[in-house]
Amino acid sequence: MKKYLLQSIRLTAVLLVLLCVVYPLIVAFAGGFSKGNGGGEKITKNGKVVGYALIGQNFSKPEYFWGRPSAVGYNAAGSGGSNKGPSNEEYLAVVSGRIDTLLKYHPYLKKADIPADMVTASGSGLDPNISEQAAIIQIKRVAANRGLTDRAVAELVVKNTEGPLLGMFGPSVINVLKLNLALDELKK
Repeated sequence: MKKYLLQSIRLTAVLLVLLCVVYPLIVAFAGGFSKGNGGGEKITKNGKVVGYALIGQNFSKPEYFWGRPSAVGYNAAGSGGSNKGPSNEEYLAVVSGRIDTLLKYHPYLKKADIPADMVTASGSGLDPNISEQAAIIQIKRVAANRGLTDRAVAELVVKNTEGPLLGMFGPSVINVLKLNLALDELKK
C-alpha cells in the first residue's frame, strides 16, 4: 500500500510540473513565433483589418467565391458543429437547401458535381478554406458576374491554392478571404 501511495505522489508531482509549468511555457513561447504572435493572422486591406486567415466569413454575393457553410453563423465565440448526423431529417433538409441554392447559381452543374465542403459545415463552423474542386465549380459564376474571363479567374485560383502541409499531409486548399481580396485587386 505504501509503495502505491509513493508512486501516486511522484506521478502527481511530475504531472503538475509538466501540465502546470512546462506546457504553459511552451505555449507562451510558441505564441511568440506564430503569425500574429498568438493573436491570429490578421488580413488587412488598405490598412484596415478585414478578417483573420483562420476564421471563415460569409460571402454570399455572386461576384465572390463562397466559403464553406457554417453551423454557427461564422461566430468565432460560438465555434462548433451542428452535431447532426446524415440520418437526421432536419440536417438533410438544410443540406438539400444548400444544394438547391448552389444549383440555382450554378445551372451548369449536376448535383453529383458539388463537392461536400460546399454543402456541409466543418466541425468548428469556422473553416476559412475550401477545396480546389469547390473553387473550380464557382469560376464560371464569379467570372460572369465580374465581367472577367474564366481563364483569368482560374489563374487566380491556382495562384491562391495552398498545397498540402509539408507537401504530404492533407489536401490542397484555398483560403476564401484571401482569394476574394485577390479577386478585388484583379478587377482594378
